[in-house]
Amino acid sequence: MDRMLVVVFDNESKAYEGRKALLQLDGEGSISVYGYAVVAKNSDGTTAVKQSDDYGPLGTLTGTAVGSLLGLLGGPVGLAIGATAGLTAGATVDLHNARISDDFIDDVTKVLLPNRVAVVAEIEEDWTTPLDTRMEAIGGTVFRRALSDVEDTVDDEEIAAIKADMAQMKAEHAQARADRKAKLDEKINQLNSKLQAHLQKAKEQRQAAEREAQIKVDILKAKAKAASAKAGG
Repeated sequence: MDRMLVVVFDNESKAYEGRKALLQLDGEGSISVYGYAVVAKNSDGTTAVKQSDDYGPLGTLTGTAVGSLLGLLGGPVGLAIGATAGLTAGATVDLHNARISDDFIDDVTKVLLPNRVAVVAEIEEDWTTPLDTRMEAIGGTVFRRALSDVEDTVDDEEIAAIKADMAQMKAEHAQARADRKAKLDEKINQLNSKLQAHLQKAKEQRQAAEREAQIKVDILKAKAKAASAKAGG
């Protein structure tokens, strides 16, 4: 199961031990790590990325669930981005892209206080005990949440509501007087603009999900190839 993982530590040294444990678990085959970052909560409430993975395009974090979560953890004040993060100030940081609910963000931010450091990762795991045992031994507080599936449309109910309103106004337009038609035309055009914006966002999110899925496949292939080469060598 694909999950978002956040492990909070009291200091940076412990967090790097947690990063090492995360990658060891990946190497052992207990989990698969698709992307990660070590982040510190600054005294002003911003989030600084100390280190991130180097798995090709996913390593940039931009447009990924990890990248979106980092933006959400940074809060409205903004992000203090580390040099290796590759996450731009304009990156989208909404809950839909993070594919988790706001209660997960609340749970994490209650523990990820200023001067604490966390390992944030997108992983696949079938069993929680190996990771929990390793992280708790280091002193980490583990948060995890299954990632929701990316829907084919953004907010189906909202799109359906807009279409229903447009249909109603068009029906009224056919029977309205000239002065009323102009006002209805304006409202119909406004609704159509909103509808097109929703549909465009849905298209972009589908494309992003497809790219990320392909990147994950490439990561797994690269790991399998490296393991095969190591066994053969």
